[in-house]
Amino acid sequence: MQLGADGDVFSANLVHFVRHLRDAGLAVRPATAGDLAQAALAVGLERRDDVYHAFRSLVVSRPADVPVFDAGFDHFFGGSGMEPNDPAGADRGDPANRGGTLRASVPILMSARPDVEEDTAELRDVVGGSHAERLGKRDFATLTPTEHEQVRRLIAAMMWRPADAASRRWAPARAGSRPDLRRTLRAMTRPEGDLLPMAFAARRPRRRPLVVIADISGSMERYSEMFLHFIHAAQGRLGRVEAFVFATRLTRITREMRTRDSASAIARVVAAVDDWSGGTRIGEVLQDFNRDWGRRVTRGGAIGLVISDGWDTGDPAVLAHEMGRLARSVHRLVWLNPLAGREGFAPETRGMRAALPYVDDFVPASNILDLADVVRLLESIPPTRGSARGTPRRGAAIA
Repeated sequence: MQLGADGDVFSANLVHFVRHLRDAGLAVRPATAGDLAQAALAVGLERRDDVYHAFRSLVVSRPADVPVFDAGFDHFFGGSGMEPNDPAGADRGDPANRGGTLRASVPILMSARPDVEEDTAELRDVVGGSHAERLGKRDFATLTPTEHEQVRRLIAAMMWRPADAASRRWAPARAGSRPDLRRTLRAMTRPEGDLLPMAFAARRPRRRPLVVIADISGSMERYSEMFLHFIHAAQGRLGRVEAFVFATRLTRITREMRTRDSASAIARVVAAVDDWSGGTRIGEVLQDFNRDWGRRVTRGGAIGLVISDGWDTGDPAVLAHEMGRLARSVHRLVWLNPLAGREGFAPETRGMRAALPYVDDFVPASNILDLADVVRLLESIPPTRGSARGTPRRGAAIA
């Protein structure tokens, strides 16, 4: 089925529709517009209820999202492009009435803007992925305002699923590590009980918590905002994320990061932090973290994520001691450095030299591709410690 002569208008309308849903609070991605276009091609545009349910299955993930989706769908697709089946006319604004016909040959863009061609091109880029590939190699410090917003959306669309850990709870399993006597004895009451089938259990998987400690000092000023968007995306995907920022003092921002909109969350963080773009005292900050928060937020085999360029004005001996305490508190300690991917980089600052012996993974983090590598690293972390400390897992990170 073809979308007709006005297919570009329809595609542009899908872009506006997705933006409207995102602004209304739904968890949609830039690629959702392409998914909706494929769904429209699959179900056809003859019946409105088919399009409605196809779009809803791709967008709505919880009951609270249904009214928002209904209002947006009726706003964008309830105008001249809708033709009720009932000749007498039906209420086009009623979400319950979805038996109309959606005509692809009629322009249905109800929220038209002058940059329709640009938005249509954006949809093609999202579907093809070429635009994302170009942005993926751009250093965060060199982004234009337009690219900054596009990268922010790409970060928000990242899929997060770190490797699971084995909890202390046991669950039935066909090939478990120990017999499940309760299920075995229960099975003996059934007709085949004289055969005494043995049931087994295995440890139930659970998601590891993530603890992020991010540098917002003056030397990290060009990268701090993007890393905060990264933390916000992790908060929305993982749930169990504890977030802290620091320059000369430590500030917990977990509550601020729980705000649904990333821009609003970062605005709340800026209002809560007193030392933004200040100096850097990493050792003293980690000392405060280990003393006040370490026991509370690192339980359950947490993964520690430190984001900093390593420039430190504090005592290197204090930094080394506190890094050792932090490394013993978490399952794995990962250090992200936005400078590590540059040609000729070497961790020669006194802060990095003091911290590296206690780091499991030292990785670059200056662009989207680097952050994607970080996500893959978190997904591949084994359930037990399998590498010696002080040996970076990605040799390319240190030139």
